[in-house]
Amino acid sequence: MHKYIITGGPGAGKSTLLQALHQKGYTVSEEASREMIIQETAKGSNCLPWVDLPCFARKVLERMIQNYEHAHTASSTTFFDRGIPDIIAYLKVAQQPVDETYFHAVKQYRYSPLAFLTPPWQEIYVNDSERWQTFEEAITLFHAIKDMYQSLRYTILELPIASVEERVNFVISHI
Repeated sequence: MHKYIITGGPGAGKSTLLQALHQKGYTVSEEASREMIIQETAKGSNCLPWVDLPCFARKVLERMIQNYEHAHTASSTTFFDRGIPDIIAYLKVAQQPVDETYFHAVKQYRYSPLAFLTPPWQEIYVNDSERWQTFEEAITLFHAIKDMYQSLRYTILELPIASVEERVNFVISHI
């Protein structure tokens, strides 16, 4: 079945939208990096994006590949909270090297050609223990993520700044 990405900068409503899509009966793959931050912090690890981004990116890539492969066995449409191209965008913004492993992965684990992009939305943006970026950094990441998906020839549909229900209807109307 189809594998759609919902992406964008931090704090733009992706997780809320995915929860609403799940409530409508769609299969959802949670954000790998958020889960990884929680796990690595609990272990007392330094493999965190603000300490050792290359280490963190490798672990997130492994998890995203597992999530992709798990969705490959599902018989329904799956929505992913971020995709493998996001990792490359984050590394580039941090001016970290991006080795061939990531570019190979984006070719091998291709999602549906339509990607949904959540724009920066200051009114709903909040920091928490997994989201440390400022709103300005979230805007920078939004643009880097958008550029990355476009360079990989995904068709980008930017979600409206609207209620969750309106966003759900927007997504469903385009799949």
